[in-house]
Amino acid sequence: MSTGVTGGADSQEKPPGKRKFIFPSALTILALVTLAVWGIAFLIPSGAYDRNAEGAPVQGTYHRVPSGQSFVDRLNDLFLSPVNGLYGIRDAETGRVGPDLAGELYGSAGVFLFVIAIGAFITVVFATGALDRGIGRLAHRLRERGALLIAGVMVVFSLLGTVEGFAEETLGFYGLIVPLMLALGYDRMVATGTIILGAGIGVLCSTVNPFATGVASSAADISLGDGIVLRGLMWIVLTAVTIAYVVRYASRVRRDPARSLSGFLPGDHEQSAVKAEEPPPLTPLHQIILVLVGVTFAFMIFSVVPWSSALTGDADATPYGFELGWSFPQLAALFMVAAVVVGVVARLGEQRLSATIVQGAADFISPALVIVLARGVTVIMNNSQITDTVLHSIEGVVSGASSGLFAVVVFIVNLPLAFLIPSTSGHATLAMPILAPLADFAGVSRAVVVTAWQAASGWMNLWVPTTAVTIGGVALAKIGYDRYLRFVWPLLAILFVLICAFVALGAVWT
Repeated sequence: MSTGVTGGADSQEKPPGKRKFIFPSALTILALVTLAVWGIAFLIPSGAYDRNAEGAPVQGTYHRVPSGQSFVDRLNDLFLSPVNGLYGIRDAETGRVGPDLAGELYGSAGVFLFVIAIGAFITVVFATGALDRGIGRLAHRLRERGALLIAGVMVVFSLLGTVEGFAEETLGFYGLIVPLMLALGYDRMVATGTIILGAGIGVLCSTVNPFATGVASSAADISLGDGIVLRGLMWIVLTAVTIAYVVRYASRVRRDPARSLSGFLPGDHEQSAVKAEEPPPLTPLHQIILVLVGVTFAFMIFSVVPWSSALTGDADATPYGFELGWSFPQLAALFMVAAVVVGVVARLGEQRLSATIVQGAADFISPALVIVLARGVTVIMNNSQITDTVLHSIEGVVSGASSGLFAVVVFIVNLPLAFLIPSTSGHATLAMPILAPLADFAGVSRAVVVTAWQAASGWMNLWVPTTAVTIGGVALAKIGYDRYLRFVWPLLAILFVLICAFVALGAVWT
């Protein structure tokens, strides 16, 4: 999918002889990041911590180890990074990742197929005409209340993020939210901010999210409920600030489209429903299809929520009988089946339905490949054994700091680590067994360390190009990654200050 933009404040013609700089595509950015990390891995010495019975690193046991990789091995990792990013297997004994090893899947094949399936489903739904007409009617009714719509969507996404880590699942909503925001007279950046920042701020302020708070609390040997008051206050304040930021930008663009940071693609302006006449009513068939769409997305949310952990606050709570515990493979299958069901109900016919599914998959192949490349970067780090070396350097930085400063330092030193390890679960598993014991020496509650850690992970994942949520989101929205950075950096600065204040006060309070 193209991430180029046209129109907007920056779409002025350049004098003859001067070429306008075009920011690289998401795929190019990830390729450059891959090369950079591969090169840096030659400079950072490989090392490892001793592991306990649970596989967690033991403080004070870091030691240098030979990587066991020749130049040819490292070159092979670089060559195979996209393949490993898709279906690399992590060997349980050596920890290495490769396409021909035995162990657990380390690659992002599940997310890759999920994005492809979402593309097929959304394209089939649009082919029925139901979603277009439904969006048009909804936009006409809310043409004077767009801010309320933005706030409502962001609150829902943020709530899901803080409770169950709703992040990659948002990739399925771009096909719904982007046309709706355009119909309301906004730009693609408003839709992108609503989705990425809405869910992202919830994950940043995770309260009982088992994939972030749960894993980190378990690694820190504390209860999932420890620190929930601080995280709850953070969630309320930071969600309100983020919503206000997006609504302010949306109102500005609606008043003056030339101030759009993303610009407009051909046909975007024609989707505006602010002054349009009321669209024709929905037919009974359209209503049935829209109900199927709503049920599909509602079932997706229900299937991934760990209800027992979320409702009891116990990360190790026994799952309820009705919990499905689905992940991306099951969700990919769900949307493929839903695409077929919608096509059959809409009577598209075998030929048209098959062609539409293929076209939908093709339209979404670009963001799917971006996700694969991002995962490939972490494989290079894993195989070169530099992650523990980075952790060891952090251990030296935070040791000996006093309470409030210690909490802020934990937040700051986790920022680069969050870039290198965009997976919250992986980041928590590696970092918390090292950082949590350090809190005891600083007289700080371990819960504050968990909060500072997850805030760092969440803050970085709002913008770093190694996370599928951000880089895949801007690709799906068809906006440039550079434009998104221009949009989000003032908010990042505000959030940075607020997070430091919260974790410092939390450390002093405890």
